[in-house]
Amino acid sequence: MKRFHLPLLILLLLGAGFGIFLYKATLLDMPLQPGATADTWVVESRIRFQPTGGAAEVRLRIPERLPNFARLDENFISRGYGLTTSHGTDDRVAQWTSRDPRGEQTLYYRTTLYRDASAGPHAEYPGPVAPREWDEPFDSAAEALIQSVRERSSGIQSFATVLVRDLGGTGANGNASLFVMDDGDRELRTQTLIDLLSVARIPARAVTVIPLRDGHRNIEPETWLEVHNTERWVPVHPLNGNIDYPDDVVVWSHGDAPILEVRNGTGEELRFAVTRSVQDALGTAQRLGETLDTRILDFSPLELPLGTQNTYRVLLMVPLGAMIIVLLRNVIGIQTFGTFMPVLIALSFRETQLLAGVILFTLIVSLGLAVRFYLEHLRLLLVPRLAAVVSVVIMLMLALSILAHHLGLERALALSLFPMVILAMTIERMSVVWEEHGPADAISQGVGSLIVAAAAYGLMASRQLEHLLFVFPELLLVILAVTLLLGRYTGYRVTELFRFGKMQDALRKPD
Repeated sequence: MKRFHLPLLILLLLGAGFGIFLYKATLLDMPLQPGATADTWVVESRIRFQPTGGAAEVRLRIPERLPNFARLDENFISRGYGLTTSHGTDDRVAQWTSRDPRGEQTLYYRTTLYRDASAGPHAEYPGPVAPREWDEPFDSAAEALIQSVRERSSGIQSFATVLVRDLGGTGANGNASLFVMDDGDRELRTQTLIDLLSVARIPARAVTVIPLRDGHRNIEPETWLEVHNTERWVPVHPLNGNIDYPDDVVVWSHGDAPILEVRNGTGEELRFAVTRSVQDALGTAQRLGETLDTRILDFSPLELPLGTQNTYRVLLMVPLGAMIIVLLRNVIGIQTFGTFMPVLIALSFRETQLLAGVILFTLIVSLGLAVRFYLEHLRLLLVPRLAAVVSVVIMLMLALSILAHHLGLERALALSLFPMVILAMTIERMSVVWEEHGPADAISQGVGSLIVAAAAYGLMASRQLEHLLFVFPELLLVILAVTLLLGRYTGYRVTELFRFGKMQDALRKPD
């Protein structure tokens, strides 16, 4: 069982990391690109009416299920009214009440919508509907028309399309012509289609949609037809038979009940206005998560204060840099001074930039190494010697910063971001290697450290990777899994393959 412990742990970490990542990227639409934007639509309904005396009651049907859209926010704007909302199967109803309103009354409902490409939700099949009964000759014509459409269709969806085109085409004659008496009125045509579909026992309903026309203030709602294909409600254009809603409409209500009802009021008027705006996709996804009442965003760095967020934008890159070091050391075979020194140096390179950082690092280490060799002659103990090296390193950094300021080299002022303790330990370690193994090994490990730090900087400076790890911190589980996997690697390193290859070539040569 012990031999499977690590593989199972790696699979668990990979599954958890990628699972949460896919959930947030697909269902919550968390952006994968930094600086991504999202289109949002503000749809406002304005109600006006004149009270006739007594207690007034206003009922407005508002969206609940929104195919291809998600509701980010909503506001009810009224003065002197009580408000309640009730939920139905597919819609909600907002109800305003006032005991004795005077003068013209104006109420608003405003919702912010975000485009969501997910398909319409699964809806339970309501079962076959009872057919409508007509007087003759309509009853016989309906039966004949339905039989003709059935012969030219292969399923419920195609049946509805063929029926719509029979009624809407220029060749609408014979049986179909008896039912075309609406002069193209969408609401009447939809009701006729619902009645004819009932003859075929197909569930159908009318749907009110709002066209999304940016900047328009008097938008007229439109009527669509929906038929149930035993799995979900399929939208069908009642005049041309096109399937699915276009991108520029949003479903507002279902059924043939009126959208607005006013009791003890007259001259009621309902107007729709639409405004399009572009918002930050990350903020939009957060609002969507709040609307969906998901708790996973409660454990996101996005919930932290901005100052703390900026700190973790940097810290979350450290595991990535550490994984790169493991790869370069254990698989490639590059020697470095310590494990985390290159990562911390790479973090400093984010501020100094790579070329200036390499020059400054080399300069500080070279000068510090000279001072370290001098301190060796004083025969100090280890801890006092390290403390002295730290003091010298700080003085060297200060001197170089002052010199750079006078020379106008502003980039060098970021020298203070180098971790002085790590620099001191690097100088101490390099001097020991110099004494025990010679200058070649010391310089080789120093150059290796810079190469690894530069490679880590190349990834850690990526704005794309920083965004992914900050918005999707669960990817750290994936990095941890890869690091554990590399921790079991015991094969040849790439540098060893080259070295042993030269030995094999030498052995093959004849004496």
